This record gives sequence, structure tokens and C-alpha cells, in this order.
Amino acid sequence: MNDVAVIDSHGVLIEPTTLMIQRHLPGPIERVWDYLTRSDLRRQWLAAGEMAMQVGSTTELVWRNDDLTDPPGERPPAADAEHRMAVRITEVDPPRRLAITWGSTGGVTFDLAPAGSRVLLTVTHHRVADPAMRLSVSAGWHAHLDVLVARVSGEEPGPFWDAYARLKQDYAQRQQA
Repeated sequence: MNDVAVIDSHGVLIEPTTLMIQRHLPGPIERVWDYLTRSDLRRQWLAAGEMAMQVGSTTELVWRNDDLTDPPGERPPAADAEHRMAVRITEVDPPRRLAITWGSTGGVTFDLAPAGSRVLLTVTHHRVADPAMRLSVSAGWHAHLDVLVARVSGEEPGPFWDAYARLKQDYAQRQQA
């Protein structure tokens, strides 16, 4: 019997400038928490960067999306091989919630909840006002979370950049509708 409700893999705008995207992951919740908070695990699906788990602590996240999958796919011409961003923890409640600042937007919240034998991860990216940035953020979170699902499931993810390019076109159509 399936103990997990089906969720749409696409992110949705829950407010005009707020994206929410969800994934079911194999538990336990502490394992998924580690993939959010430990640099060595987070770099396998998103970005490296050591985090002190206390409100107000800062870190620099380092993206190397070419290293997420083998092969990586074709990187878009405007994308750099490495991207860095300073973030600050604004809320932490292990192993259920982590909230951080995120560049010029209102920040990102990661919520974890038990869902039968699995864990429901809800990522909410707040106040992404610029439509072009919202499109990039939507496709980016979707592609990164697909890599996370593969990693925690013991599977090899498909080429990151190819998925990102396809998802960016898909979200462009969805967000115009």
C-alpha cells in the first residue's frame, strides 16, 4: 500500500512572488536533515558550505553544478562554472525547519515532516519579485530537488543542466498561463 499522497513535482506560486515545491524522500527525517545541513551531503545536490546550526550564523554556499551529475549536460552560456552566495540562518528547528537568507530575495525555508515511511520536504522561496529571477529559481529548485531525490534514493540522477534547460522552458509556459 502506498503511504504517501501524490504531489505535483512542479513548484507552485502560493503568492505572486513566493514559490513552494515539495518532494517525498526516503526517511528517516534525520537523514534528510543531514542532506540539508551537512556540507558534504548538500554539495551532492545543491551547494557546499559549512553551517553552524544557530540563528544568525553565516556561511558561504558554493555551487558547482557541473559536478552534480555525470555527465553534467550542457551548461547555459550565461551560467558560471562556480557561483557563491553568503547566507545567514534565520530559523533552525532540527530536524524539522531551516530558514536562510537568499541573495536579494526574501529567503528560503526548508520544512520536513513525516509522511508515512517517508519524509515530506517543502521548500518555500519567499519574495522573488523579478519574473526572470522567479523563472530561474523555479527551474533551479526543481532540478536540484530532482538530484536530491535521486541521491537519497541511491540512484544516479540524469544530467543536471539538461534538466534545468528543459524545466526552465516548462516553467516559462506555466508561469505565463
